[in-house]
Amino acid sequence: MKRKQCLFLCWVPVLLCLFLIGPVAALAAEPIVIGVPTSTGFLEGKEALKAVELAVTEINNAGGVTVGSEKRPFKVESIDIRDAAPGVPVPEALLGIEKLILEKKPAALLVGPFRSEALMAGMDIIAKYKVPLLGAIAMTPASEEKVKQDPEKYKYIFRLALNAKYLVKYLAGTMGFINAEYGFTKVYIMNQDVDWARKTAEIISQTYFEKAGWTIVGQESYPTGTADFSSTLMKVKASGAQVILPIFDMPQSGILVKQWNAMKVPCLMAGFISPLAGPGAWKTFDGKIAGAINCIFEMGSAIGSPKVPKSVAFQEAYAKQFGSPIEAGHGPGPAYDSVYILADAIQRAGSIDADAIVAELVKTDRMGVLGRVKFDAGHQVIYDMNPEESAVAAIFQWTAEGKRRIVFPTSLAEGKIMLPSGLTSAK
Repeated sequence: MKRKQCLFLCWVPVLLCLFLIGPVAALAAEPIVIGVPTSTGFLEGKEALKAVELAVTEINNAGGVTVGSEKRPFKVESIDIRDAAPGVPVPEALLGIEKLILEKKPAALLVGPFRSEALMAGMDIIAKYKVPLLGAIAMTPASEEKVKQDPEKYKYIFRLALNAKYLVKYLAGTMGFINAEYGFTKVYIMNQDVDWARKTAEIISQTYFEKAGWTIVGQESYPTGTADFSSTLMKVKASGAQVILPIFDMPQSGILVKQWNAMKVPCLMAGFISPLAGPGAWKTFDGKIAGAINCIFEMGSAIGSPKVPKSVAFQEAYAKQFGSPIEAGHGPGPAYDSVYILADAIQRAGSIDADAIVAELVKTDRMGVLGRVKFDAGHQVIYDMNPEESAVAAIFQWTAEGKRRIVFPTSLAEGKIMLPSGLTSAK
């Protein structure tokens, strides 16, 4: 018996070496550099970068990425291109992207520009250096049109985040749900004066409200940094609006909801206000946001659903890794999935050659934190209402108890929309 115990103990170090040799060999190999150029000083950019770092840690801990016959680790290199900051010109942001490409030699760029203006201008730089981009924030559909118009030149640009057209689809779906449930038909649009928000307001006005019998009783745009919306809310009260549609990503936009509550404006607040997305908003805004309906642009960004199991696992892993939950409603989900999609493409290609990676990216069909991830002809991930068939967004409402309850789409819904005090059904 002692001899058997001795033999077993002698084998323990050997078994441990065999178990560890894969990860150790991968970490000893030359790393595959991933570049993350975005506005890291803003919530969406900061948390998207963390999501990338989390996925990289998971992949490296599992042994790295198989490139041919070799296991290699990922390495993240980031730069703050500040394109979301007021007053920062687009050329300055582009210099940051070019600097990262030239100095760090990344195999791919993830997350990418924050502002659509910077993405559109940056597409030529990305095409020039032939570095695949898997974007997670900038939303303009115009980038997809450029890909379709010149697919050879712009084949390196992909987007996992919701674009403005899909955001309109979700917002219009929510408005249609509200109309069917309560009969409301009067809306006041309030949007930030930046490209994606203007475009979203324009598209939903032309393609939904005007055709669905809604009356737009007012619309106003606000420069980034605006912190007082009380004068507009007085106009909303006088207009007879039943719904306010807000479209904002600036930090100050949460003040709009506090003022809406304080002034007891008898309207549903239903749209997108970036700082209201995460669980910390309840404390940040002193519990004055009950009743607000907000869009999470991508499943996994600030919210998870049992209907998309990987989104819940991601939320838990992020909180454990960084000691706090995801607060951004746009960016982290697609940023996390993009690392795994890139790793899969590299492994299928057996190479980190840009053209070989792109050839595999277009074939992507993966269940992730977003739902089912597939790209269309413009290299945009397809979003719809069923996570088994497409990527999904989520619309939730803040309850009086400070909880977030998903109300749309119906495939994810956890309850019905509740009306604020002073507003009654029109049906």
